[in-house]
Amino acid sequence: MNAVLPLLIALQFLTRLPVRLPGMPEPRQLGRSLLCYPLVGLLLGLVLLLAAALLQGVFAPLAAALLLALWLLASGGLHLDGLADSADAWVGGYGDRQRTLAIMKDPSCGPMAVLALVALLLLKFTALWALLAAGQWAVLLLAPLLGRSALLMLLLGTPYVRANGLGSAMAAAVPQRTGWWVLLAVALGCLAGGWAGLLALGSALAVFVLCRRAMLRRLGGTTGDTAGALLELLECAVLVVLAVAL
Repeated sequence: MNAVLPLLIALQFLTRLPVRLPGMPEPRQLGRSLLCYPLVGLLLGLVLLLAAALLQGVFAPLAAALLLALWLLASGGLHLDGLADSADAWVGGYGDRQRTLAIMKDPSCGPMAVLALVALLLLKFTALWALLAAGQWAVLLLAPLLGRSALLMLLLGTPYVRANGLGSAMAAAVPQRTGWWVLLAVALGCLAGGWAGLLALGSALAVFVLCRRAMLRRLGGTTGDTAGALLELLECAVLVVLAVAL
C-alpha cells in the first residue's frame, strides 16, 4: 500500500475518481505524490484517447464537445477554478501583491473570470475539433501529460507564497533530484513522439516560462490558484499550437 500511496494521493487531488486513502497523508507522502502528477496526466490522456477511438465516425464538433466534457468531468474543473480566480485577481489587483492575493481568496466569480473561462473552453473545443478532424490524436496524450508535469516543475523551483497552504507542504517535501529526473523522462518521451511532441514540448515550456515570470513579478511565487491557471493555459496552448501546425 505504501508504494502506491503517492499515486493514490495524486489521483485524489487531480481527478474525481473515487479514491479513498487510509488516513491523512504525511508531508513526505504529499511531496512524493507530486512525482506521480505526470503519470496521472498520462492516464487521463489514455482515457481521452480511448474515448476518441470510440467516437470515431461521430460528427467532429460533437466528438470534440464530448471529449472536452469528459476532460472536465475527470478533473472536476479544479484547475478552471484556479484560472477564474487568477483572472479576477490579476485584473482587480492593479499590480498590488496583497490585493491580488486577497481577491484570489474571494469565492465570488467576477466578469474577468467568466471571460477567461469562456475564451479558454472555446479555444480548447475548436482545437480539439480541428485535431480530431485531421486525425491527430497524439495531442490527447501530450496536453494532459505536460499540463500536470508543469505543476511538478513549478513546485520544484518556485516559492509557494501561502505558508499554511497545502502546496507549501508538498513543495517542501518533494524529492528534488527525483523530480527533475521525472521531468527529464517526460521531455524525452515527448521528443520521441516526433514533430508533434517537439511542438507540444516547446509551446508548453514557453507558456511555463511566461506564467512563472508573471507569478514571480506579481506575487513572488505561486499559489494553488496560479498553479491551476498555469495548467489550463498550458494545456490550451499545446492544443492550439498543434491544431494550427498540424
